[in-house]
Amino acid sequence: MLVFPLILQTFIALFSSNLAVAANSKLFREYIGAEEKGVKFSDVPVNSEVDFHFILSFAIDYTTSSSPPSPTNGNFRVYWDTENLSPSHISSIKAHHPNVKVAMSLGGDTIKDKHVKFSPETINSWVRNAIHSITEISMKYHLDGIDIDYEHFHADPDTFAECIGRLLFYLKQNGVVSFASIAPYNDDSVQPHYLALWRKYGHLIDYVNFQFYTYDKGTTISEFLKYFDEQSFNYRGGKVLVSFGTDGSGGLSPKNGFFEACRRLKHQGKLHGIFVWSADDSKKAGFQYEKQSQTLLARST
Repeated sequence: MLVFPLILQTFIALFSSNLAVAANSKLFREYIGAEEKGVKFSDVPVNSEVDFHFILSFAIDYTTSSSPPSPTNGNFRVYWDTENLSPSHISSIKAHHPNVKVAMSLGGDTIKDKHVKFSPETINSWVRNAIHSITEISMKYHLDGIDIDYEHFHADPDTFAECIGRLLFYLKQNGVVSFASIAPYNDDSVQPHYLALWRKYGHLIDYVNFQFYTYDKGTTISEFLKYFDEQSFNYRGGKVLVSFGTDGSGGLSPKNGFFEACRRLKHQGKLHGIFVWSADDSKKAGFQYEKQSQTLLARST
């Protein structure tokens, strides 16, 4: 009489396991070009068995013609290393690696040592200018996606949500980009803006590049997994990617257990991908952790 319940339990366990495996992803993403260190796409190792996204850093709606730099209400300009990361370089890396896509990130932390602040004059005017300038940049550089990485704000969360949400809606509806991500982190002045955006426009956001490297240095594996669960709850229904920095920032480092944490998440079917900040900093060490990340993602188990 115990045979059927045992078979049923085994079936449920196997079914749950298969569901979990299906949730894992082979997505690897890396920010590139923010620090003028001459890094090229071709410098970065690309594993053919992963989905690889380069994220150009940054396009910013600021001008540097004034001192200090001043906001331009959604008129974006390219501030990444255009000498080494040009439209022709993008075409070349895509031709050599069909699994590569390229996105651009908006905002960032600073410009000429001054904070980049999200500063719309009005929602409508910012969205109008952003649509025009970003569409122009995307077409020139043959881009596939967009990432939102504002970290300082001269606007309330609802205004941020409306501006970015309407922008993403237009870009996706009109085929300017095929995917979108956001890059929040755990800060009381930052997180509310992204949560407001997520609540109203989360259906337009494909990936959450959560900056886990902004947590304290010395983060343990158990703490990291707790943070991951917390942010997965905050952005529930979304694909929260794990991350580390190669710039000496905090969080759980590759040396102290990051990949073990990834293996645990993968076993649970929760590993939606890995991203790194940034290629500029990784170049001096030969991209060893990028190679390790992609190998882990490429493995089926």
